Amino acid sequence: MKIWTMGEILVEIMRPKPDIPLGKIGEQFLGPYPSGAPAIFADTVARLGHQSGIIGGVGDDEFGESTIDRLCRNGVDTRLVKRVSGESTAVAFVSYNSTGDRNFIYHIGNTPAAQAQCPDEKDVSSPAPAFFHIMGCSLMADEGFCGEIYKAAELFHNLGAKISFDPNIRTELLRGRNLKEFIAPIMRNCYILQPGYQELCAISGKDNVEDAVCILFENPSLEIIALKLGSNGCHVFTRNKDFPLGVYNIEPVDPTGAGDSFDAGMLCGLLDGMTPFEAAKQASAAAALNTAAFGPMEGDISITNVRKMTGSSDT
Repeated sequence: MKIWTMGEILVEIMRPKPDIPLGKIGEQFLGPYPSGAPAIFADTVARLGHQSGIIGGVGDDEFGESTIDRLCRNGVDTRLVKRVSGESTAVAFVSYNSTGDRNFIYHIGNTPAAQAQCPDEKDVSSPAPAFFHIMGCSLMADEGFCGEIYKAAELFHNLGAKISFDPNIRTELLRGRNLKEFIAPIMRNCYILQPGYQELCAISGKDNVEDAVCILFENPSLEIIALKLGSNGCHVFTRNKDFPLGVYNIEPVDPTGAGDSFDAGMLCGLLDGMTPFEAAKQASAAAALNTAAFGPMEGDISITNVRKMTGSSDT
């Protein structure tokens, strides 16, 4: 079975150390690094030994070529990545401050990153799709693209895939839209929700985890909530139980993509027949490995390294 995603594919141009503002003239940047939350997710799935595919778009340029080459080398199915002649691959400029917070300047909305369309059933039905994973940032990229992702979510659900949603939505980008209405087409069939704390509260309308989880489980489709808490680890909820999990002891270099790798590790674990707790351990290890290298896809993630970490490290 296969894990699919749909969303932006881009490159990141990054400040090499913290506290260098994006607007500071004459300072160095590093890159281009293959990136985009869905691309990081798909890449991690493939590195964890599962079939993965991505639906997206890049320009017919060197940025697009290098990013697609990275995904293909790691085993991601890129047949449904649209290569658009005469247009440029999406770019994100990134800086950090000493607290770990990030600032971005995105060039996505008018690029091929937001031009992919819902696929034909024949292109994604074999092998059978196990999960279809959606990122909130992809929904925000462009109104038309958001509509295509809605259509794809319905298609994959009808094909038997379980819907996974990481609602990394910035409320300031809603532009007057109601958050619950905006994500309703995804939440309707969502099987596993993988939010951060602020997102959990925003979606539920509650300001504490217990009440938020209770409200969200009123959705009959939802079975698992994997709450990501950054340096405090994660807390996984099912309808019958819940359990907190700490982080693995690793020296972080770059937090970009950690949440995307967590999402991938969680779904791969569930597909392997792990319990949600076991899957969360794998997800946490994948996230930790991703943070140990500079660049959003540069961590040394493999099933061997994940097993070493989960087998020998305390959480």
